Amino acid sequence: MTDRQKHKFTRLPLIIQYPEALKNAETYGFVGTQGMVNLEGQLLRPEGVAAKTVLLIMHPATTLQLLPVPIALAEAGFHVICGNSRYARFDASLIMEKVARDMGAYIDHAKNVLGYEKVVLLGWSGGASLSLFYQSQAESPDITHTPAGDLYDLTQAGLIPADGVMMVAAHASRARTLSEWLDPSVIDESDPYTRDPELDIYDPMGAPPPPYSADFIATFRAAQLARMRRITAWARDELERLNAAGGAEFERSFVTHRTMADLRWLDPNVDPNDRVPQTCYLGNPEAANVNPVGIGRYSSLRSWLSQWSVDDSRCDAVVSAAKISVPLMVIENSADDGAPASHSRMVYEAAAQTRREMHVIKGATHYYKGQPEKLQECLDLISGWLAQTGLTSSL
Repeated sequence: MTDRQKHKFTRLPLIIQYPEALKNAETYGFVGTQGMVNLEGQLLRPEGVAAKTVLLIMHPATTLQLLPVPIALAEAGFHVICGNSRYARFDASLIMEKVARDMGAYIDHAKNVLGYEKVVLLGWSGGASLSLFYQSQAESPDITHTPAGDLYDLTQAGLIPADGVMMVAAHASRARTLSEWLDPSVIDESDPYTRDPELDIYDPMGAPPPPYSADFIATFRAAQLARMRRITAWARDELERLNAAGGAEFERSFVTHRTMADLRWLDPNVDPNDRVPQTCYLGNPEAANVNPVGIGRYSSLRSWLSQWSVDDSRCDAVVSAAKISVPLMVIENSADDGAPASHSRMVYEAAAQTRREMHVIKGATHYYKGQPEKLQECLDLISGWLAQTGLTSSL
């Protein structure tokens, strides 16, 4: 980026509504019960800077408009839409297929209402798998039902393909990530205190301390996957029972205890990068393991299948990347304490059929906290790639 001018920008609210019949309310309050999907986003528009391209940054379950990346992009002169899904800050009932439809509403609004000629998806963290999932369905839609079997036809949704995709500090999918973070020591899902001590990495008298042997890693990973599949089998059994019973009860919610037990956080030799051991993006891993905001903590049966079950969720960046035709750039932060180090490379390698490139920002953490020079390096990569691919002129 040759121009380091810091632009002032205006935050403009984006309220997008479209009708959708709901069998039950999926979000709390008026907006979740009145037959309309209500999306609340923001357009960060630099003052005095015209643009034909807008960057859309969106996450399935959280809001992004106050994070360093979109703010820095707007200050660098980019027009940025921070799109919140219908499930913003509440993912217990989240259905990934519906979030893809929400992303499509933002792209449609950007092109047909706001007048942008090109939309480029910037998938940061959990937004990358969403962005690639969306793009794959926009280019070649094939989903007509959710993993629970409910009708939700993306082939008839009129999804508009984006013009390019970026993956920044991101994991490959929520389901893959949970399968690598889930605490396999839990024996009884109704009693988180009943655990297998040989698999409890937070018990000083339990699992062996790091560095972990290859045999222990294999045993631990297999136990993680086995626990996930037990939960999935139970969720499917519950859905079948509710469907067979008929009546008004057709869904239920549940708690998944202890979901933050990734070996990477305690042993830097597991999937190595430059992260600081004994910590994670939520702080102390042992505390995060039982924290209410740990991933996958609360879920409905349908949501589990759509976003958390590695055998059922369709929102997988590795699978989706192999189906897209637009340019892709992958940026890995080498000290990322959130996104697993190997996921970026997996996605990049899967996208062999399209124009692609990958970069590693040495020493950058997940949020670039206290790292303005690393954030600037990310901006330079984004600006250069957009200009090189013809998606926008160089700023």
